[in-house]
Amino acid sequence: MTVLPANVPPSGATTTAPTGTTPFKFIETARAIESEVGRVIIGQPEVVRGVLTCLLAGGHALLEGIPGLGKTLLVRTIGETLDLSFSRVQFTPDLMPADITGTSILRDTVEGTRTLEFQPGPLFANLVLADEVNRATPKTQSALLEAMQERRVTAGRTTHVLPEPFFVLATQNPIEMEGTYPLPEAQLDRFLFKLTVPYPSEEDLLHIAQVTTGATMPHPSHVADGAALLELMHFAREVPVAEPVLRYAVRIVRRTNPETPDAPAEVKRFARYGSSPRGLQSLVLGAKVRGLLEGRYNVAFEDIRAVSLAALRHRVILGFEADAEGVTTDKLIHDVVTTTPEE
Repeated sequence: MTVLPANVPPSGATTTAPTGTTPFKFIETARAIESEVGRVIIGQPEVVRGVLTCLLAGGHALLEGIPGLGKTLLVRTIGETLDLSFSRVQFTPDLMPADITGTSILRDTVEGTRTLEFQPGPLFANLVLADEVNRATPKTQSALLEAMQERRVTAGRTTHVLPEPFFVLATQNPIEMEGTYPLPEAQLDRFLFKLTVPYPSEEDLLHIAQVTTGATMPHPSHVADGAALLELMHFAREVPVAEPVLRYAVRIVRRTNPETPDAPAEVKRFARYGSSPRGLQSLVLGAKVRGLLEGRYNVAFEDIRAVSLAALRHRVILGFEADAEGVTTDKLIHDVVTTTPEE
């Protein structure tokens, strides 16, 4: 096992774009991002770490929680911390696909003729905040799906490539709330992580009141640009994974499927469908980033367990009996992880 020395840069140290990424550079940049975001976002360290893990793994994140918990502020703050082009889309029931992808408009040329020119929509940015994504109709949600998976959009007969890096950080209210449309399973599967935003504690609420009701608000500083982020993403993929650890991740994903012979009894009873292979990819990529953030240049069993909920909770589809008895996907995934042997 490769362990980094103790002289890792302290949390809060600023950095510039790494010219040659090393484990030290990776940790230095990641900690600087967390420090800057922590100046604005109070009491959500696990959510901040989860979003950062998604970005460094090159994936999209879905944040779920009741209104007012700072989901939008968190994404906007990360956009300010990273020197990337940023756009925000407020999803509403009347939002059309062309409103986010862009459309062709008629323009006059210098020769006196008219031509159609493509006007890019808000998806043409490095970091896209899809606010309350489950308030849009399935037609508009499907327009986001191609962009998330293929990193491109199609307008008419022309395909336009989106800028790199490209991340979608989406927020949604709980499905039970009025005026929402459940995201299709195919789109949910495109999110690397689904993160739940908890209600703040009493001390966090007190700190929020002190910080946000004053004359000034803290603002984060730029920490890294797009080139630096791409370098960190490529470096994270180079982290080695031993075969026993990889097989452990495979067993966890397989045992979320109720048709697997050795799946837990509650999975067979309450789950309709298990995780897709994308769940395994998310599990491994998230574990690679976590291993680096924990100071190791390798993936351990504990890294797989630590990211399992965020990577799999939106990929396990429950049956009606689970709803009737109040069983959640988090409960089933916890049962799978705790009963899956390492060897």
